[in-house]
Amino acid sequence: MANRLNWIQEELDTLQQAGLYNRIRTIGSPQGAWLVVDGKKSLNFCSNNYLGFANHPRLLKAAQEAINRYGIGPAAVRSIAGTMEVHLELERRMAAFKKVDAAITFQSGFCANLAVIPALVGKEDVIFSDELNHASIIDGARLSGAKIIRFAHADPASLEQVIKEAAGTYRRALIVTDGVFSMDGDVAPLDKIYAIAENYDILLMVDDAHGEGVLGTGGRGIVDHFHLHGKVDIEVGTMSKAFGVMGGVVAGKPVIVDWLRQRGRPFLFSSAVTPPDAAACIAALDVLEESTELVDRLWDNARYFKAEMKNLGFDTGVSTTPITPIMLGEALLAQQFSRSLFENGVFAMALGFPTVPKGKARIRVMISAAHSRDDLDKGLEIFRKVGRELGVIQ
Repeated sequence: MANRLNWIQEELDTLQQAGLYNRIRTIGSPQGAWLVVDGKKSLNFCSNNYLGFANHPRLLKAAQEAINRYGIGPAAVRSIAGTMEVHLELERRMAAFKKVDAAITFQSGFCANLAVIPALVGKEDVIFSDELNHASIIDGARLSGAKIIRFAHADPASLEQVIKEAAGTYRRALIVTDGVFSMDGDVAPLDKIYAIAENYDILLMVDDAHGEGVLGTGGRGIVDHFHLHGKVDIEVGTMSKAFGVMGGVVAGKPVIVDWLRQRGRPFLFSSAVTPPDAAACIAALDVLEESTELVDRLWDNARYFKAEMKNLGFDTGVSTTPITPIMLGEALLAQQFSRSLFENGVFAMALGFPTVPKGKARIRVMISAAHSRDDLDKGLEIFRKVGRELGVIQ
């Protein structure tokens, strides 16, 4: 048996030599501006906890109350005996928050994409997909069996060109794009993409995982940001980032939501979101609907940090959101930079291939409303120190 597994060790050795082996650190505290990482207190520049909800007292209280009322797990898939009142309440609230007619929840944003794409298109169809779309979109598209045609990143002209070239070769079509691209922090030109979808009568889907709680009025997302309510057919999201919990959502027209209840495979074949998760998500909506304070603080922190990093001489790429990539190029340099940051008290992981293209390795800093100005200044000082030691900045 050992001989049959030799190739795996060889591949692992190759990853280590190339600086692409992912050494996973362990968290020993609640999420927040500071974490205990591998036993060491560290400034957290890694988590997707945009609004500080992962340890918010109102979310904790809601989850605890849900446990007392419903127990821990649903013990069934939604279509048999797993649909609880709290699930339906969350779906009503998410639809209202997103200003759509209906919503359906899944176990994660990844599961939401695996559910919706194969339910809408198949082997006779085509998917027009942004070349930098998230892995869950790519996997959902592959599972559908539809022909996948990529268009140049965030390029409406490229999208229109590939649509014209594919004319007459398919039964149905679907345009899919991320809203905020998680590695680069840029925003899809959804208004222009919508105009093309409307002109060619093609279904339009956006994955707003990094836009919820970040873009739009009070964090309502990219559709709100572009004032496209009622125009985007499918809006996919996650409750694991700005919402600080777990779960996925598909929001849009009632006929699509009803179809997913019948044919969304993660809905039909995997147990439902736990009641405490669903209740915590409702509490997050309560906070977001009461005030824009946390969203405003997130953006204030992001603008400050990004401007100061640029002043220090770092390349922050094309980001226009709180996602702040520190572009370093080579994976070995990015890993050394991450290790040096950690030694100095900052937790910020290196990202390399296949998460990002070869030659575009980076440190991705995730700014949060939970960070104080002092936290950001401490992080900036450590980035300055490490950047100079490694010759990245002068």
